[in-house]
Amino acid sequence: MSEWRPDSWQSKPAAQQVSYPDQEKLKAVTAEMGRLPPLVTSWEIEALKAQLAKASRGEAFVLQGGDCAESFDECSSASIAGKLKILLQMSLVLVHGSHRPVVRIGRIAGQYAKPRSTDFETREGVTLPAYRGDNVNRPGFSEAERRPDPDLLLRGYERAALTLNFIRSLVDGGFADIQHPEYWNTAFAKDAKHAAEYERIVDAIRESLRFTRAVTGTDFSDLRRIDFYTSHEGLSLHYEEAQTQRVPRREGHYDLSTHFPWIGMRTAQLDGAHVEFFRGIRNPMAIKIGAAMTEEWLTQLLEALNPQREPGRITLIHRVGAEKVSEVLPRFIEWVDRTKHPVLWVCDPMHGNTETTADGIKTRRFEKILHEVEAALDVHQRMGTVQGGVHFELTGENVTECIGGASGIDAADLKRDYRTKVDPRLNCDQALEMALLIASRARRSR
Repeated sequence: MSEWRPDSWQSKPAAQQVSYPDQEKLKAVTAEMGRLPPLVTSWEIEALKAQLAKASRGEAFVLQGGDCAESFDECSSASIAGKLKILLQMSLVLVHGSHRPVVRIGRIAGQYAKPRSTDFETREGVTLPAYRGDNVNRPGFSEAERRPDPDLLLRGYERAALTLNFIRSLVDGGFADIQHPEYWNTAFAKDAKHAAEYERIVDAIRESLRFTRAVTGTDFSDLRRIDFYTSHEGLSLHYEEAQTQRVPRREGHYDLSTHFPWIGMRTAQLDGAHVEFFRGIRNPMAIKIGAAMTEEWLTQLLEALNPQREPGRITLIHRVGAEKVSEVLPRFIEWVDRTKHPVLWVCDPMHGNTETTADGIKTRRFEKILHEVEAALDVHQRMGTVQGGVHFELTGENVTECIGGASGIDAADLKRDYRTKVDPRLNCDQALEMALLIASRARRSR
């Protein structure tokens, strides 16, 4: 393959990229981003890669979740703490059910750009560029708001830095400490049907810690904090390139805008700019794969992105829909098995189960999401492989965007508190219920 550089992607066809009217301004903004401190470190990235390798062998389980598309306006302490809390609560339930450590990865601190099916949007006879996320343009429907603005890349970096700073302060300050019940209450869903079950799990873990401390005198100070990693789709290559650099005493380049970038099928062309960029960075990475994936395409992607067959390097996130997973996933597994490539299998049960109501509202059904997770687990169990994680779009708030679950949200409820700008998310109650049901299955399988 040709020599790689952080900007060598610019010589390749680039899907889902935008044309910036002011190229000089774009160069100035990306140069400034390159001079600013990195958002993450190479040793955090390498630590995550090692944990993903463990998950691929069934020695850990990955929980990845967060917003479909982050918004600059929602960069607030309450919003960030809410997302962190629901992911921590879900991971606690999964640890209790599976007796495996959980690797926590947020779709956070950088998920500001989204691929679109069409380049333009038409309303009442007016056609404008599609909204592609706060990193690119603005959601308002005017020519000025929909014009790609390089300054938004810098603002995205700044918002990501603020988000990461607050997350690290919470994690290092004891927010994740299971020994302090005030951090683990369920006031967010005090009327939820599963709140009592969650409290029983927390009480059981605390009692186990108290017993072990009394018997052994062990100091559980290490439980005051947890490892938490960030991820986003590496869609805007100008943004990714700006934070890609060499670091002292390590080989190669790291994309220091996130720990764990992923590439979607819309941008996974073998001769395209995204594959070119991703092949040269040292981060672990994910590839989203759907029913349209072919054996030749997947095999060549694995060879291009992980020619050294490094464990923990590649995660395959399958997203095919509840009706298709039992048919399609076995093919994926057989194809990868023939290549002898080490991969981590993760189920994304959200994107293949999107539908539109009679009122034109985009939604997802809790029961279909759960069915895809369970069907994928059945396939892996039958084929002797490991499903090492799950990937959810969720929020720490009680929005009404997905139908179903114990809370009983139906189509008529969607208009009550529907906030997402792109895709519907599980609310905190539905997300915790999902974790409890997955954990219950894991307990039965032990």
